Amino acid sequence: MSKSGARILVVDDEIEIVRALQRSLTAHGFEVFTAGSGEEALEAIAQHRPDLMLLDLGLPGISGLEVSKRVRAQSNLPIIVLSVKDTERDKVLALDLGADDYVSKPFSMNEVLARIRVALRHTAQIEAGTEPIFTTGPLRVDFAQRSVQVNGQEVKLTPTEYDLLKALIRNRGKIMTRQMLLSQVWGTGYGTESHYLHVYIGQLRRKIEPDPAHPRFILTVSGVGYRFNADDSE
Repeated sequence: MSKSGARILVVDDEIEIVRALQRSLTAHGFEVFTAGSGEEALEAIAQHRPDLMLLDLGLPGISGLEVSKRVRAQSNLPIIVLSVKDTERDKVLALDLGADDYVSKPFSMNEVLARIRVALRHTAQIEAGTEPIFTTGPLRVDFAQRSVQVNGQEVKLTPTEYDLLKALIRNRGKIMTRQMLLSQVWGTGYGTESHYLHVYIGQLRRKIEPDPAHPRFILTVSGVGYRFNADDSE
């Protein structure tokens, strides 16, 4: 059984399908959130910051296609469409508007799980810059499994702590200003709330640094921001 811990948003107005997906995904170690309309989907994305979205096209209110279009304009969130619409035109339109994959209803749960694993691995490779698993010294981060270990021991990070670590590793070796990190992790509306960043950097250091008082990985660049050090020689 996979224990990825990845957050999946299921968007569908058919309660039976939502329940079936939620039960199966939870059993495979995923954290599942649900939405029954386009409006609820957009709210859930902002609140829970999922790692992947399973999206039905025939939603009440804002359509699934419009949700896909809006999400893709702001992020690279993987989107897998689940729909009874099975024509080539529907698939092409969904993919053109930002969906990453398309599964027709009725679907096999094993097929959906396989598509999810592929999408998460692909996203992890892009975010890591190379491979979905990043290691330096005692620190190991598996982006596909959303797993962080120090000296082989699992470290529990909050969603914000994980997103912050991911942003730092993705730009490892580069100086990240406070504003850049705030925008990437909290959103463009948080460009000046540096106290948020200070608090979370402190929490993250306590969890991953061998000696938080003398950081090895997350280095402070005085007056500017932070830099992730992946060079064991420093």
